[in-house]
Amino acid sequence: MRKALNAFLIMVLMAVSAGVSAQKYPNGLIDKTVAIIGNDMIQLSAIEAEVQMMMVQGVTSDQNIRCEILENILMQKLFLTQARLDSLSVSNDNVESELNSRVQQVLTQLGGEKALEEYFKKPLFKLKQEWRETLHEQLLTQEMQRKVAQGAPELTPSDVEEFFNKTPKDSLPMISTQYQIKQIVLYPNKADAVMAVKERLLEFRERVMKGEKFNNLATIYSQDPGSAIKGGELKMASKQLYWPAFSDAAMSLKPGQVSQIVETPDGFHLIQLIEREGDMFNARHILLKPEYTTTDRTKAFAKLDSIKLAITNDSIKFETAAVKFSQDPKTYLNGGLLSEENSGSALFEKDLLKPADYAIIKDMKVGDVSDPFESTDNEGRSGNTVYKIIKLEKIVPSHQANFKEDFSVLLGAAKNQKSVEEIEKFVQKKKASTFIRIDPMFAGCPFKSEGWIK
Repeated sequence: MRKALNAFLIMVLMAVSAGVSAQKYPNGLIDKTVAIIGNDMIQLSAIEAEVQMMMVQGVTSDQNIRCEILENILMQKLFLTQARLDSLSVSNDNVESELNSRVQQVLTQLGGEKALEEYFKKPLFKLKQEWRETLHEQLLTQEMQRKVAQGAPELTPSDVEEFFNKTPKDSLPMISTQYQIKQIVLYPNKADAVMAVKERLLEFRERVMKGEKFNNLATIYSQDPGSAIKGGELKMASKQLYWPAFSDAAMSLKPGQVSQIVETPDGFHLIQLIEREGDMFNARHILLKPEYTTTDRTKAFAKLDSIKLAITNDSIKFETAAVKFSQDPKTYLNGGLLSEENSGSALFEKDLLKPADYAIIKDMKVGDVSDPFESTDNEGRSGNTVYKIIKLEKIVPSHQANFKEDFSVLLGAAKNQKSVEEIEKFVQKKKASTFIRIDPMFAGCPFKSEGWIK
């Protein structure tokens, strides 16, 4: 029921410390300026706050972690200064969108506004002011880095070949085994399965209305294993982290009230609100997914068996059969050829294939047509059952990238290398012309880039 979460962005939280007042640390030091770069000062509190948050996020601290953090901040300041000199700008809408997203992530991480304010020892409005400024600087820095990286020269095939020849063979990109497949897909009778799920949920709702505990029913019957063991409870989280239909239904309830049936891409839900706080809520839910009958499966398998027989007897080509019989709108017009939606590539690594599909493919040979089997549709969600046969068109064995077969991969690697070189040249040039002073307490740092200590 939740949409995929973005990674929790630690750097935003760290930069909050720019406004932290003087404080003592375990070694007896008091907050102080530990570096000056151009017109900017870097406080010890900024570094210590980042160390603290990184440890909260499970990042293991070592003896050089503070040195790494300081070097990262110094590099960011170089890009930020140049961005201002070049009059680069970022959209306020983008800043506000990032701010809102990250505030909701922090609220969810810490368990609500009260917990957030206790953790940071500041009211939310003050934190938003600080984070807004930090985000603005981060986006400017990113814009400047993109501008510098774009200064890398355009690469010709000869440049890519030179990159390939100069790169040690064991440093070239590794290409995992890839598969090209075609499929013929049949869908079960969804209407009957959905009706059965809805009738079951209506029964559960009536039982709750008559006094049964919602959490008991969730524990026994919910098909969301993560929340079922907790009586269906989801914990306090931002409404933005759920499917809109789910969050809209939950936010419309009063504490203790139970929703009508709610459909999301995960299945069908009953929701009971526990509490609501601004744009956040905690709720319990019972999730049920359509389950199809043996009759559906038997009928689909029988039809697919007859299609496979016609193909193996050369009565019809697989591609022609896909156009004629497959019910998958995304592949049937291409003769059943499956392609990756983002890249458009028809080659799939193991991790990009549905588990049920790979379980069949791994034992096939090129040109084989599988027996009928059960899988999921293109969305890949459990509950969206389909029945299919597949033809294995090609296997590209695992190998290190070569110029003939993997030009696009090598081109990307070469472009990335050139961009990194442009950024490094920019950093070295700006370090040489920028006033930089670093406190002696960091003088022994093993910085990755030379020239910080002058």
